[in-house]
Amino acid sequence: MPPQSSDPKHVDISLSQGITITWSDGHESRYALEHLRSNCPCASCRNTPAASAEPAAASNPFPMFKPATKLTSAEAVGRYAVRLLWNDGHNTGIYSFAHLRDICPCAACQAERQM
Repeated sequence: MPPQSSDPKHVDISLSQGITITWSDGHESRYALEHLRSNCPCASCRNTPAASAEPAAASNPFPMFKPATKLTSAEAVGRYAVRLLWNDGHNTGIYSFAHLRDICPCAACQAERQM
């Protein structure tokens, strides 16, 4: 199997839906917002469970309500990554294109990671 490319050919970012990337090798990856948020590569998210990134329950007057995960903004970081800013206030995740290719949620990539 040829090596995967982490060079994007086209990147489409929807603040309410997620990211779609067409890679230079022709592969297409579609990332739902929840998948991106749970795979944030920042140090605080990698060292703690994703649930701890949420505000404390005491600060939420409606503990059963959890706002939908959405992006508030996205910024290019050089030619190697994108920084995602979330509606929960989190903004330290810099998603390199190599990281995004590594976490591609498609069935083919998931099967390859299982090998």
